[in-house]
Amino acid sequence: MRLRCAVLDDYQRVATEVADWSPVADSVDVVPHDTHFPDEDALAAALADADIVVTLRERVPFPGSLIARLPRLKLIVASGMRNSVIDYAAADAHGVTVCGTTSSSTPPVELTWALLLGLARGIVQEANGVREGGPWQRTVGADLHGRRLGLLGLGKIGGRVAQVGLAFGMEVSAWSQNLTRERADEVGVELAPSKEELLRSADFVSVHLALGERTRGLLGPAELSLLKPTAYLVNTSRAAIVDQEALLAALHEGRIAGAGVDVFDTEPLPADHPMRTAPRLLATPHLGYVSRANYATYYGQAVEAIQAYLAGSPVRRLPVPAAAPSPV
Repeated sequence: MRLRCAVLDDYQRVATEVADWSPVADSVDVVPHDTHFPDEDALAAALADADIVVTLRERVPFPGSLIARLPRLKLIVASGMRNSVIDYAAADAHGVTVCGTTSSSTPPVELTWALLLGLARGIVQEANGVREGGPWQRTVGADLHGRRLGLLGLGKIGGRVAQVGLAFGMEVSAWSQNLTRERADEVGVELAPSKEELLRSADFVSVHLALGERTRGLLGPAELSLLKPTAYLVNTSRAAIVDQEALLAALHEGRIAGAGVDVFDTEPLPADHPMRTAPRLLATPHLGYVSRANYATYYGQAVEAIQAYLAGSPVRRLPVPAAAPSPV
């Protein structure tokens, strides 16, 4: 009997192009889905005959209630080696194996700088002005050289963002609950004495933390009020680290110069979501990990995971996440 593999959220319709699926072609039918299913009922109906599911990052939750509705499901392959929206206990109870893939930190680093530079130099406004025959030069760019970049998190991604900032001639400081002076010295940046001091002093703030109990809502109304009115905030990590209502208020009231955001509380964003029309906001549809090389890794290793599972030796099985993951 042939197995059926559903590939979720293949928006660009490239899942079967960027990787070689021929190693499993004799036993598996691959069914890409290029639209997002809005709720559990729609997802359960779409996956009713799926034996294998390949899912990107944490786009699609797999709670126990959904897993229980998918009696044929035997394998979930999630891109990356951490996924907080899968109920591992329920998967285990229903005999579902959960595997992951490796992931490059390069694409989110590059997107962080795309957003930061886009904000600093008014790229979207000016490009639209040229295209639409609008005014010639409408913005005055914010300088990077000599300005302070404040990083919340100095892990694998934050460290590489810091190196680019240093190359631009920026002063770079970093803070997180568990950041050590040794790590800051290793990267070559200042260790901020506190989160509050980092926010007060930074001209650009970029978030590079894992989402956990200690980081959820880390930047709320009080924290955002510490930012300079000329400061910019960039978040390519997780939406819940920044209080979304507080961010929208700061943007609408002009209390910060702008924000670059790649992550949202609901994805895809509903058509009427206030983030779509907020002023001073440069928003992208969660492109942090979306690059051809990363997709080749994700889907190529998904094929490997399916092969290994069918051979009885699953690879890169995902560990059950701790109840309260520590920030990077």
